[in-house]
Amino acid sequence: MDSNDAEQPSSLRKLFETANNQRHELERSAAQGSSAYQDNLRAAIGAFQQCQQLTDRLAIFSPNETEDDIASGDLQYLLTNHYLGELLRQSSTTDRKTVLPQAQTAYELYLKLLDTYDMLSKADTKLYQRYLSNRDDFSLLSTSDPTARRNNKITRYKQEQELKLKLRSLAQVPLALQNDDAASREIYLTEIQLCTHNTFHALDIIAQELQILALMPQTSPAPQPEEREIDYRHRNGIPNKGHDNYPERLDPPISQLLNNGKAGPILSKDGKPLKPFTLLDSRQRFQNGVFGPDHALPTMTIDEYLAEEKRRGGIIDGGGQTSSGGTAQEANEDDLEKADAETMKKREWDEYVEANPKGSGNTLNRG
Repeated sequence: MDSNDAEQPSSLRKLFETANNQRHELERSAAQGSSAYQDNLRAAIGAFQQCQQLTDRLAIFSPNETEDDIASGDLQYLLTNHYLGELLRQSSTTDRKTVLPQAQTAYELYLKLLDTYDMLSKADTKLYQRYLSNRDDFSLLSTSDPTARRNNKITRYKQEQELKLKLRSLAQVPLALQNDDAASREIYLTEIQLCTHNTFHALDIIAQELQILALMPQTSPAPQPEEREIDYRHRNGIPNKGHDNYPERLDPPISQLLNNGKAGPILSKDGKPLKPFTLLDSRQRFQNGVFGPDHALPTMTIDEYLAEEKRRGGIIDGGGQTSSGGTAQEANEDDLEKADAETMKKREWDEYVEANPKGSGNTLNRG
């Protein structure tokens, strides 16, 4: 469709600008798990869906045209389905099996529109054909060779960085050239190349996530409050609605809560035991320990402990005659012969020590 910006409906331009501003605000937001973020995300998804519907109704793009036939101001509308797929992927709903195919369809419509205008490169065209042949198992790294997979990742990373750098440099053009048709057209085409690069990466991730979700067990839906009440009454023996003894309260009597009605009063009103029971001394034991110390007290004195240890053989007496069972004999001062013998023994020992000083016997190892 060959049209100028002045001929385009202002409602579409304003709607796309509003949706794009909402998308940029979501990118700058840090709290992606908050409810406010999800509300803004749903609003942005709805805005891009309205843009796509209005674009189809106005027939902005036609399969009979080429890339040169598209006005520069209309190139931005080619990205509507790509942005829609990005936002759908960010949705934190629990039903990922429903959201992911919707994002996959949006990406596929984006690539189909580019393929119609022959705006895909040769490498992207091969990837698009490979995706159409196997949507469920699509992967950017088709080979199992680790070296080839690594080189492929490095190549695609470099391509992405080059496109981002080119887009940043084009966005910094002087103010006088911002209204230039050729400059704005180059900016849109570069952004389309970058979005196409990211689209194939997103399709790869979606295919992997769908495979993981297919292996997860099916979870039954959460029961409604009425169903939970009926199930609770059934498990606890409480009559349901329509029964003659239907109670409004869900909690049964205490006797029924304790061991399903088996635990009741021990004695009847007449004092007769209704079931066997055992008397314990725990009450008196707890009562005696109320005002006691918070630590263990000793149970015997030190003398009692030493006597008990000696009885068990844990204490050994000292050496000498006392340990052998004899008693020490005091020296008799009147026994002169024994005193002279002791004196001669000490004198002989003194003479020996004087004749043999300490260390005199070992002279071989002296230097």
